[in-house]
Amino acid sequence: MLSLISSHLPAALREPQTLAVIGGGVVAAISVTAYFLTRNRPSAEDIERERRDMLARVGRITDGTIMDTMVGEANSPASPDEGENSAPAPNIIVYNYRIAGVTYECAQDVTALAEQVRGIRSDLPIQVRYAPHNPGNSIVVADSWSGLRLTSTHPHGASPATSRSRAD
Repeated sequence: MLSLISSHLPAALREPQTLAVIGGGVVAAISVTAYFLTRNRPSAEDIERERRDMLARVGRITDGTIMDTMVGEANSPASPDEGENSAPAPNIIVYNYRIAGVTYECAQDVTALAEQVRGIRSDLPIQVRYAPHNPGNSIVVADSWSGLRLTSTHPHGASPATSRSRAD
């Protein structure tokens, strides 16, 4: 095999040890390239879930207002087990909030969080979690946190009649 190597190469490049190192480098480069081309990349849903989890853990909280909710076709009819007054869960919530004199208007796709946003009250203020170094990166609901006011819950977990009787 060494007789096939061109004699125009310097003697150092014609040695078996040098050829083994070059071959090993080529194999390593091919292996790294194959890994990066075939590895499992996170889906868009996974990336969004990680973003929501990060903001729910380390995001700062401010007050906001719901401007609009958009209900998709799949959510428009209320299911039979829900009451007549029950509204369908929105797919997108458009909200705004103000930080350091700047008003931000954002929208969050809440399709994957349908159970946390069913019965949303858009007439009440909400809480918004935002990234301290990027205030435009914000959420109003995550898997483990919600800044929304819902019609089916009371602030202290009790029904309004129960809380009135405790105040008496």
